[in-house]
Amino acid sequence: MLTIDNLVVSYGGIEALKGISLEVEEGKIITLVGANGAGKSTTLRTIMGLVNPVSGRIIYRGTDLLKEKTQNMVRHGITLVPEGRRVFADLTVMENLRIGAFYRSDERGIRADLDWVFDLFPILKERHWQLAGTLSGGEQQMLAVGRALMSRPKLMMMDEPSLGLAPMMVKEIFRIIKEIHHQGVTILLIEQNANAALHIADKGYVMETGRITLEGSGKELLANEEVKQAYLGRKAN
Repeated sequence: MLTIDNLVVSYGGIEALKGISLEVEEGKIITLVGANGAGKSTTLRTIMGLVNPVSGRIIYRGTDLLKEKTQNMVRHGITLVPEGRRVFADLTVMENLRIGAFYRSDERGIRADLDWVFDLFPILKERHWQLAGTLSGGEQQMLAVGRALMSRPKLMMMDEPSLGLAPMMVKEIFRIIKEIHHQGVTILLIEQNANAALHIADKGYVMETGRITLEGSGKELLANEEVKQAYLGRKAN
């Protein structure tokens, strides 16, 4: 579905990505794990056209994404749930969700997808009238995910969806990620919570200082001693 080949990205002469290559297979959950500064978010930003690489290729279903504008990504079925939620604080929950469907004109389909989002996140239905900026952090994360779903994505990229959330809310967010995946959406997940991410991932990549140092199934990486020591902090169950 998505192939990244030998991607190099530089900021001010410092290489943030040093020739990474990875595959996102359709219908799978793929996760990138690593510490802050490893290059995970830069990878997503480059896919979305927000960062121009020095060299390399990004191919999505036969299309060279490096030739596409950021605003066209949603038309290709690619959407990003950004780090820090980035909801429109002065708009209501409903208005935020409808912005996710900004390019669509199928009102019947939009209403059906709103029902789907409200089934996933009942709290958003209860608070559809409320300003997004007054929601809790976990509720804003739900709204950010719901807004992305309103574009009917084929590939959803998520940047640190559990960051700053209480443990119970983290569990809920990962439950929702699995449910979205079961609905047929391919997911590329960036997470510092390596334990939670690898438990749901079909395949994982470990990034360190701009390089991919390990790859394997989620189970394989959970059992890897290097991963346990560096990212899990304890034995993975």
